[in-house]
Amino acid sequence: MTPEAVLLDFGGVLADAPFRADQPELVLRIYNLIDGALAPGRIQQSLKDGAAAYARWRDEDWPDELPQLDVWERFVIGDWPRLAQARVRGAIPRLSYAWARREGWALRPGIPEFLAACTERGIHLAVVSNTLSGAAHRDFLAHAGVGHLFDVQVYSDEAGVRKPNPQMIWTATDSLGIAPAACWFVGDSRRRDIACARRADIGTAVLMPSGRADAGGTQAEPDQVVTDGHGLLALL
Repeated sequence: MTPEAVLLDFGGVLADAPFRADQPELVLRIYNLIDGALAPGRIQQSLKDGAAAYARWRDEDWPDELPQLDVWERFVIGDWPRLAQARVRGAIPRLSYAWARREGWALRPGIPEFLAACTERGIHLAVVSNTLSGAAHRDFLAHAGVGHLFDVQVYSDEAGVRKPNPQMIWTATDSLGIAPAACWFVGDSRRRDIACARRADIGTAVLMPSGRADAGGTQAEPDQVVTDGHGLLALL
């Protein structure tokens, strides 16, 4: 059945980037912001440990999303000097944007063609993504020349919930005015994306594996599996 709308995850589906454990630009930015109160190595370690702790927290089955400030206070700056904490708190949106943004992001193969085909056929498009900064994702899509093709972009830091909570999908379908059963949802994780699609009663759940770890939790089965945007286009 041709869908009335296609909802897509961002990371691993629309775009991806080579993994980098370090973020020297962000470390330098924080170092200057706090006037060198902590050594760059300590800042880098706090970010690395914080990212790991945040990832463990995100593995909860039905999580609400933490506000950006809570993420930094809970996972990164909790044991920093008070003045350094205060400086970071004053720049949370900008720092969250920088932490979420990945150098080297690129649209996955076949995605531009798939999005264009949906637009030509009158199929609505939406982004449904877990992220610390939806603004970073939204800006990338705009700069990549495809942001205007999406009717709705739903990001967890703005919605207050995370996949696999089905409210992420329902927020998008409610905005579109289209029943979930008439939609496709495309994600790269069985545990988050496909489970979310099942809970939201999506018509067709499509898995596009990205090579990311997907262990533990609910391993929901998709209706279809594709390798990239070209596979989506063939499915359409």
